[in-house]
Amino acid sequence: MTVAIVDYGAGNVQSLCFALQRLGVEPVVSHDEETLRTADRVIFPGVGQAVSALQQLRACGLDVLLPQLRQPVLGICLGLQLLCRSTEEGGATACLGVFPLDVVRFPAGEKVPHTGWNEVSFADNKLFAGMRRAEYLYFVHSYRALQGEHTVATAQYAGQFSAALQRDNFFAVQFHPEKSSAVGAHILRNFLELSR
Repeated sequence: MTVAIVDYGAGNVQSLCFALQRLGVEPVVSHDEETLRTADRVIFPGVGQAVSALQQLRACGLDVLLPQLRQPVLGICLGLQLLCRSTEEGGATACLGVFPLDVVRFPAGEKVPHTGWNEVSFADNKLFAGMRRAEYLYFVHSYRALQGEHTVATAQYAGQFSAALQRDNFFAVQFHPEKSSAVGAHILRNFLELSR
């Protein structure tokens, strides 16, 4: 199995590589179109600013490629936000539009970034197979995706928000599975074991 991690200068790639290696997978880190298109699994991580990340994606042509992928794709943290319709960060900024949801900043007066372990409640979804209905996972973010028909997990911080999304072959999580101990490893393993 080939697992490709999208390399666009905004990913938490090192810790993600270590997490996958612990699961017996040696990932390929690349922004090459053919590598990403032909991989069995694609992971789209991200940390930092959405606007600069989108500029990097456009510079590599990945803003066009990523929404066209047909294999299982997993967005992580900023990756989830960039797969949504728009973000408030930098003004109303259009994103990749895989999920028809908007990303908004946590309300004024709330401590941001929202950092640390938070309880996540799961819907019935193959990404969470074999897990309890709620687990604690690790978050670091200042913006959150609103809820919608593709929400498959929620968390509470200044109200409820989408902690995970799924639409067709696209999965995305706001938390960091690679930093979430055994529970995060279980989610990554479930992703790797999805049927194409």
